[in-house]
Amino acid sequence: MKYDSRKSPVIQLFASEAMPGVLLMLAAIAALVISNSVLAPAYASFLDLPIKVQLGTFSIAKPLFLWVNDGLMAVFFFLVGLEIKREILEGHLSSMDRAALPLIAACGGIVVPALVFVGINLNSPDTIRGWAIPAATDIAFALGILALMGRGVPVTLKIFLLAVAIIDDLAAIVIIAVFYTDGVSLAALSIAAVGWLVLLVLNRAGVVWITPYVLVGIVMWAAVLKSGVHATLAGVLVALMVPIRARDGTSPLKVTEHDLHPWVAFLVLPLFAFANAGVSLEGISLSALAAPLPLGIALGLFIGKQAGVLTFSWLGVKAGLCRLPDGVDWLQVYGIACLTGVGFTMSLFIGTLAFDTAGQLDQVRLGVLLGSGLSALFGFAVLKYALRQMLKALGAANGRAGP
Repeated sequence: MKYDSRKSPVIQLFASEAMPGVLLMLAAIAALVISNSVLAPAYASFLDLPIKVQLGTFSIAKPLFLWVNDGLMAVFFFLVGLEIKREILEGHLSSMDRAALPLIAACGGIVVPALVFVGINLNSPDTIRGWAIPAATDIAFALGILALMGRGVPVTLKIFLLAVAIIDDLAAIVIIAVFYTDGVSLAALSIAAVGWLVLLVLNRAGVVWITPYVLVGIVMWAAVLKSGVHATLAGVLVALMVPIRARDGTSPLKVTEHDLHPWVAFLVLPLFAFANAGVSLEGISLSALAAPLPLGIALGLFIGKQAGVLTFSWLGVKAGLCRLPDGVDWLQVYGIACLTGVGFTMSLFIGTLAFDTAGQLDQVRLGVLLGSGLSALFGFAVLKYALRQMLKALGAANGRAGP
């Protein structure tokens, strides 16, 4: 019998929607274990490894940790930009009737967690800058948890979670640009603007070969990096210029998104998680967890996210602005609301922009890991129960309809 590699358990595992989320979790656990073992100094030295790139008089010198956060995460944001453009032009956000519920839900998932954080940190001026940390959702992790529940999850429920998470990411991009940018260099920004105009010309000229976009994008990334605006935003700007349709009917955007997704899911995000989730638990006590910064993040993610998404969704439906997806009930929406509290990658990333001292970054990691972990466990339990109830109801209905 001829062997079919597509049926290999390993191939199927890596093709699973759950695998990126599992890898993120394993990378975070590995970072935590190593940071609290005899390998902790080696871990710190690894992240501090100096790397310098020089071209003539122009040079970029950063430790490995910042190359991951400023460089590899620009690739992640490039993929996010492609997804946002596709969803707005042709996907689940392409019409108001499709976008209304996730848009309203995402607004609640941004505003309420920020208010929870500010309420806890109002008298702590050193930490109030982190208000946006619990407002983010980790798409890969949240969808991975949903995928662990098997094929019984309604497709409309997956679409709802994906749309809310994408809108969350779009809001995070705006927040980063507006609130986490200091000391802007107009000269460097001018170079980036010229690069973006070149991309616009390529787009209008019908250039579908992705290489010119990438090469100009690298120049834009370096310019934005030197400008004081966070370099990852260059990834989004480049993505917006990639053509969604070619004259022959193919989609350069979708092909690029498809080719890039495995690299981001299985390399970029796990490496980011490994570099950012390591925190020493030595001396950690309940009083340390109750400090305003970690407590605000944890409660913002675990309480604020689910409260904001569920409440705004309910208000939107009751006001007639939107409706629930077909086959979805309020208990399932609540489960999804809990999963949006898995901020992880995005929350850690915003945390590195908001704070730069080791002590504060450790508190950010504690809050993000605690809030995301509780949201993941609680969301999984709620959705598991909701789906079980749905199957029971379907079984009972089929029984009544039988002979």
